[in-house]
Amino acid sequence: MFDTLTERLSSSLRNIVGSGQLTEDNIKDTLREVRMALLEADVALPVTRDFVKRVKEQALGAEVLKELAPGQAFVKIVHDELTEMMGSANQQLEMTGKPPVVYLLAGLQGAGKTTTAGKLAKYLQERQKKKSHAGIGRRLPSSGDQTA
Repeated sequence: MFDTLTERLSSSLRNIVGSGQLTEDNIKDTLREVRMALLEADVALPVTRDFVKRVKEQALGAEVLKELAPGQAFVKIVHDELTEMMGSANQQLEMTGKPPVVYLLAGLQGAGKTTTAGKLAKYLQERQKKKSHAGIGRRLPSSGDQTA
């Protein structure tokens, strides 16, 4: 999702780069790209609408610092709103309970489940925890081998 959003933002920011400020006219296309990227990443429509509305309100009310180009200011607004939407607080991994403790990683293809499983295994290993994994991906049957 973030790669797609980054690509779409980069291409649509060209409309904002040449202007001196953020206006409804020069952010309209970029907001449409943000909306489409979120929807293509299976973000719920009400969440997407609310997110785009908040970004638009922030962008139109923002004073662009002299050190920042309007495009950079817009990227910061999108980043800040994404952080707010996803949650800015770090969550601790729950490792209490009677063993075995089971973690389920689920998500779309290419979302980073296998990478996350590998990082999680390393994290647990560094804390002297025993680890085991089972890869049951339908499209990537070797995902279990990749995290071994």
